[in-house]
Amino acid sequence: MNAYEQLRADHAAGRVDNVIVALPDLQGRLQGSRLAVPHFLEEAADHGFSACTYLLATDVEMNTGPGYAIDAWSTGFGDFLLRPDPATYTTLPWDEGTALVIADATWPDGTPVPVAPRHVLRRQLDRLAAHGLTAHAGTELEFLAFDATYQQAHDANYHGLRPATRHNVDYALQGLTGLEPMLRRLRREMPRAGLTLETARAEVHPGQYEIVFRYAEAMTTADHHALFKHGTKQIAAQEGRAVTFMPKYDDGEGNSCHIHLSLRGEDGSAVLADPAADDGMSGLMRHFIAGQLACLPDFTLLMAPGVNSYKRLQPGAFAPTGIGWGRDNRTCPVRVIGSGHSLRIEHRVPGGDANPYLALAAVLAAGLHGIENRLPLPDPHPANALADPGVPRLPGTLTEALHHWEASDTVAKTFGDAVTTHYAQAARTELAAFERSVTDWERHRGFERL
Repeated sequence: MNAYEQLRADHAAGRVDNVIVALPDLQGRLQGSRLAVPHFLEEAADHGFSACTYLLATDVEMNTGPGYAIDAWSTGFGDFLLRPDPATYTTLPWDEGTALVIADATWPDGTPVPVAPRHVLRRQLDRLAAHGLTAHAGTELEFLAFDATYQQAHDANYHGLRPATRHNVDYALQGLTGLEPMLRRLRREMPRAGLTLETARAEVHPGQYEIVFRYAEAMTTADHHALFKHGTKQIAAQEGRAVTFMPKYDDGEGNSCHIHLSLRGEDGSAVLADPAADDGMSGLMRHFIAGQLACLPDFTLLMAPGVNSYKRLQPGAFAPTGIGWGRDNRTCPVRVIGSGHSLRIEHRVPGGDANPYLALAAVLAAGLHGIENRLPLPDPHPANALADPGVPRLPGTLTEALHHWEASDTVAKTFGDAVTTHYAQAARTELAAFERSVTDWERHRGFERL
């Protein structure tokens, strides 16, 4: 039974009465519309569903303007088509009677919208396929949970919120009693929505938790990542809690999104591994890692897209600040772990705000740069790369990351002019909004004493 036959059956049985057609936006959020099942099956499933082009040219507040590759104002806020991908069809246990399908954005003539995050990733997957390779990935998302509803958090201006646990609960098996009803729903309902759960545990910051799902083909992993964030917020709200994935909520531990990634040959072989090599790594893997290091400064913008991203990427924050790699070394941005078929990299730069499609595209593009240019791999870092002043630094601010992005010939060659311009404008919009804001830090520092 294919996806839409399943939808017909679910509708006939009274299990599904509406379908969300969802588009991942620049922030990796799912945006879209609810369609009645008959209308979806008769029209949208085959012909697509119209949505305003500005959905791929907004900041987090849904503000748009000139400077993006899609200029909605100058084109009269017209539409593109959302073409559902039937492979993404699922039902949502936390949203009774609702199915969801993720869509690709195309222009009316059927050509892809080049800046759409799903298309940005697909281009890199197509490049990889030209080398006879496929990518498997998993993302490890962390979030903070609070003893407040989203309305209460908003009314408190997001200040003074009480975390859902009282202390550091890293690996803890107790102290989670109040949070457990929500966590149990996540562990139970996400698999029912199609995600394969592997592990779940408490993390370092009070109220922090991580749920890890089994690796999958890279596009599927990105789709599942977006669905997980969407569903977690809905389940939390139903349980009277607020959760945040922002990289740095306060001075405590930040929320990471570590990306685990391996490559396979067309026959499913583990092309990153070489049992005959002293370090177990193939020449391909060495080039792939070298590409990560070479491209990190220029590609950081796709992994750390916001002002807050760089509050996490600071010394002492248990997040990378330098550029290097190491065997099972969590102080490096690129950590090599596993052996044989499980040999993989763990990319530790992205935080909880990362758009999974763009972050995965950046990792793959960097690896392909290393493979195609046969870049040599420097020695691994054996110690604490965070404390080594000799290690080259990651961009320390969004402004610095934007400068690298725009000045890079590699970015323009890899992603094209439209993507380069579009995501530069997204960064500029974020920076402009931040620079207009008056922060608590400024009030505390200057209200009385200046």
